[in-house]
Amino acid sequence: MMNLTQVSYFTLASYFDIGLLRYLYFMIVLFLYILTVGSNVLLIVVICLNKSLHEPMYIFLCSLFVNELFGITGLFPSLLVQILSDIHTVSAPFCFLQIFCVHTYGNVELCNLAIMSYDRYLAICHPLQYNTHMTFKKVAMLIALVWLFPPIEVAVMLALSAPLQLCGNIINKVYCDNFSVVKLACFDTTVNNIYGIIYTLIIVFGVSIMIVYTYIEIIKVIISGSPEARQKAVSTCTPHISSLLNFSCGILFEIFQSRFDMSSVPMMLRIFLSLYFLICQPLFNPLMYGLKVSKIYNSCKRLFLGKR
Repeated sequence: MMNLTQVSYFTLASYFDIGLLRYLYFMIVLFLYILTVGSNVLLIVVICLNKSLHEPMYIFLCSLFVNELFGITGLFPSLLVQILSDIHTVSAPFCFLQIFCVHTYGNVELCNLAIMSYDRYLAICHPLQYNTHMTFKKVAMLIALVWLFPPIEVAVMLALSAPLQLCGNIINKVYCDNFSVVKLACFDTTVNNIYGIIYTLIIVFGVSIMIVYTYIEIIKVIISGSPEARQKAVSTCTPHISSLLNFSCGILFEIFQSRFDMSSVPMMLRIFLSLYFLICQPLFNPLMYGLKVSKIYNSCKRLFLGKR
């Protein structure tokens, strides 16, 4: 039996010997990393430089893109190192740092998508009162909540996980996550489970209910509105709905990978499913919003091509 002070490192057991293919995988992952960083930074710069985009919707988008950069920073550098390494271990402090980054990214992403749905709800269902309700002060408060509350929640989670006495140090994934560490505990993890249930009920279900409610109201307006209003509402909501669905699929993949026996699923597919929400969401969002939101798309064209 080992406690945390005796666990100096964790072994990431989902890596396996791929021979010279490691260099191909390294180049693919590096390309995805550069593409993801570049696309998110590009849209952040476009939003910051274009005064016509200094509106709540685009400020929330900028917050979303910043979070994508935060999330991939918690994954890609470690992933690149591990692909080229022969010994797939990480130190205990680094493992917990990665847990903090990954879980904070996921929580901020969910909360950010929630305030974006609230913003669309006000813009479509209460257009005349939008500027009154969505003031600069309120926008700043919402972004502050999005970025302050999730790190606190994750810090509490880690404070409960770190003192656990562990009976092993093997994590069956390609990165560290809290559930995998808790599963290694030798003794009762009731407190961790209770905190997880409370968090799920308050944050995950609470935020999800709010998102569902806002879109029910939006759909009512779309159905009863004019064709022009309907087309405008659909065009502004489509990227957000697509992002929500993509993120939800990634979270479901992660839940199935962590909670259920996936031994019958090919190893490469299991790895892909566990990485989906950490790789595909940060890559998907800037491409979706950059192409589908006309003001961002036109701003990008003006910036690079000088077109108006």
